[in-house]
Amino acid sequence: MITRLDPARVDALADLLFAGTPVEQWPVEWFEVVDGVQRADVLLSGLTADAPTLPAVLAQSPQVLLDEVATSGLRGRGGAGFPTARKWQACRDAAGDRRIVVCNADEGEPGTFKDRVLLARHADAVFDGMTVAARAVGAQQGFLYLRGEYRFLLPQLEAVLARRRAQGLLGHDACGVVGFGFDIDIHLGAGAYVCGEESALIESLEGKRGTPRIRPPFPVQAGYLGRPTVVNNVETFAAVAHIARRGGAWWAGIGTAQSTGTKIHSVSGDCAWPGLYEYPLGTPIAQILADCGARDVQAVQVGGPSGSCVPASEAGRAIAFEDVPSAGAFMVFDHTRDLFEVARHFARFFAHESCGLCTPCRVGTELVVRRLDKLAHARGAGSASAFDIERLHDLDTVLHSGTHCGLGASACNPLRDTMRHFGAAYAQRATASQFQPDVDLDAELSSARRATGRSDAGAHLHTDTPT
Repeated sequence: MITRLDPARVDALADLLFAGTPVEQWPVEWFEVVDGVQRADVLLSGLTADAPTLPAVLAQSPQVLLDEVATSGLRGRGGAGFPTARKWQACRDAAGDRRIVVCNADEGEPGTFKDRVLLARHADAVFDGMTVAARAVGAQQGFLYLRGEYRFLLPQLEAVLARRRAQGLLGHDACGVVGFGFDIDIHLGAGAYVCGEESALIESLEGKRGTPRIRPPFPVQAGYLGRPTVVNNVETFAAVAHIARRGGAWWAGIGTAQSTGTKIHSVSGDCAWPGLYEYPLGTPIAQILADCGARDVQAVQVGGPSGSCVPASEAGRAIAFEDVPSAGAFMVFDHTRDLFEVARHFARFFAHESCGLCTPCRVGTELVVRRLDKLAHARGAGSASAFDIERLHDLDTVLHSGTHCGLGASACNPLRDTMRHFGAAYAQRATASQFQPDVDLDAELSSARRATGRSDAGAHLHTDTPT
């Protein structure tokens, strides 16, 4: 994995590739991964030295542990914000004698890199949180579903797990709790964005193609191998480790009434000091922009492409579930950026990453890309019109209301927000007075000609202009 790419490093990399230089001889500093923690609060500071040990925590009853999480008001940090205690209680109450705890470390949202740092710096806290969850719901098996791009963390994480087994924190009678047998295995993902969705992750964990399941049943009822399964992300489990030691009321005293605790933001883009910033929930966007040295801000993409594009005029809004929720990405765009091109880039990402299970997402994301490409190529040529923008609104409606899973529904979020807040970027490309077709039917038949092996004149449409 090559890090901190800039024009000079890209040129040097190209020279090495053309020269056939073995990777082992490339500069070592190219592979260095920098954590980039700029502002640490509770989670990024780690557990205090005087914190109660995990065995002392697990000596409490499962219901007491669950009640503390409920008191904390903790909501999942993966973006959806579902109450953690409610999910755990549903799993605990589900029928079946074997339960599973899964940590979703498939951090695939563009612009997000907080879970990587938590796993690198605070893996014990994450594994503590998983163990607390297992004790609370009665689970015997845990999995860390690790993003394929984070494979370089695997040896370190395996070493942490081996140490914890040697210390008696995992395995038979874990943490000295008689009858509590719990262990954690690591499963490597293969780079599919859709596996960030919990049911698709479970499908992949079972060795199948990662596609979202039809719900109900929900994973807490029938998840991994049909067993009741809790899935939370890395940041959520790290928070649990702190809550279990300091109490739910302490965590509830941070943030807002509806959004308790802290949130880690992966700040990138047009700012002086990119990196990780942890704040109590309820912190205004403007404060984060000021702290990271952002200037001449045009917009912020909060929560990654599937989140919200917030214009600078709304920087007074707060990062909170009741205002602007976030999965952790915080991408800054100044006035040198064309927000239409930003939305077009995100559209290509979603079309590429669609799992293809449902037609609205499989076809709809591709149609969005084609329509945006038409607008992009029409600038100054007068081949796009208001009709094309109306079709984008129609596609946005279809994807938000007709896709199989939440990832497909959010695929048009960048399109929707930029059309609403930066409509001029679209209007200046739609200069034709009426609809101009741009489909070349003969070109569309090229795949059929290849499939049939035909190239004769009869296999072509004879038209002078595209239809």
